[in-house]
Amino acid sequence: MSSRSRWLIFLVSTPLVVFAAVGGLLGASSARTQEAFPHLHIFEDVVGKILGTYVEPVDADKLMDGAMRGLIDSLDGSSAYLSADEVKAIDAGTPLPAGDTGLIITRQFYLRVVGVRAGSPADRAALKTGDYIRGIDGKATRELSAVTGTRLLRGAPGSKVTLSVFRGNQAEPHEFVLVREARQPDPVSGKRLAGGEGYIRIPNFEAGAAKGLRQQIDTLRQAGATSAIIDVRGTASGSIDEAIAAARLFVKSGTLTIRAGHAATDRTPTAAAAGDGSLTLPVVVLISNGTAGAAEVFAAALSGNKRADLVGQITAGLAADQHLVRLPEGVGLWMTYQRYFTPDNQPIHERGILPTVGVDEPFVNFDETPPATDATLAKGVEHLKSKKAA
Repeated sequence: MSSRSRWLIFLVSTPLVVFAAVGGLLGASSARTQEAFPHLHIFEDVVGKILGTYVEPVDADKLMDGAMRGLIDSLDGSSAYLSADEVKAIDAGTPLPAGDTGLIITRQFYLRVVGVRAGSPADRAALKTGDYIRGIDGKATRELSAVTGTRLLRGAPGSKVTLSVFRGNQAEPHEFVLVREARQPDPVSGKRLAGGEGYIRIPNFEAGAAKGLRQQIDTLRQAGATSAIIDVRGTASGSIDEAIAAARLFVKSGTLTIRAGHAATDRTPTAAAAGDGSLTLPVVVLISNGTAGAAEVFAAALSGNKRADLVGQITAGLAADQHLVRLPEGVGLWMTYQRYFTPDNQPIHERGILPTVGVDEPFVNFDETPPATDATLAKGVEHLKSKKAA
């Protein structure tokens, strides 16, 4: 009998002892333990009823795994209950296979697409932010974590992966067969638009993004651009620190972001420093439902310090950090322990950032051709011109 099974039987037979133990493990006061007592009593009652009256014999370990997954699923889409094999892979620092689909995912009932890397197999297949992945190579994703889903999406370059995908309220999923590719460099890029405005695309906030942004701005200014549009739509990967470094280019003074932990007093603001804010040209930032993590912190830093207006859609609300919490029998929790706030002390994680100017993007079914015009970019140019005129 496994330790999990013994723990379950112990829980059912001696709930009062377990309640006291849980309170002690959590470092809770007696009042807090009493407050938790009704919930633990209900849990004990449910477990007892399942073991005693369910129509078939119940695997206690499987039951406890389901309970653990349910607990962590109630937190956020980034937290996960990990198997022993997944914990071993993290502990060993085992890298993901080199073959990539270009999808960045979270968990929301199924696995939900947050970002799609430009030029990737997923991008060429026209997968989009907001699509739901119901199956990966025939494996249902209803109970998969984003950590597990990400590993299943990766493989050897040239290998295939079959995805069953829902979009919007369509009744039937659409099947995609993607051929994984080794990821190619995706640097910050820039160009001048027809009206003379500078346009910079930041595909990710990986190492060198802040430097690349500075170089593109300098190049565009030398070419005559006096204002810029920075596009972070669908930008969902990279380092928060790199995003802060990029924000420093524009913000001369003030708070850039606030890191917040579990305790109410565990808050660490990051402020602009001497020498920051050297780029003073008018800026508009384009955002979308696929703007996540580091890109959200960057957009919030500029918007919160009135260095840029945001044009587009509400962002993903995934600005947080996770770490591994090990549990007995080798399993673990991949748990959010730190989240980020806007300069005016509003949480980004699970909330997202609202645009200054909202744009409704048209819904495109799987077999439809997307519009030729970019409505968000057009609105961004229009808004930037109005700022210059003002």
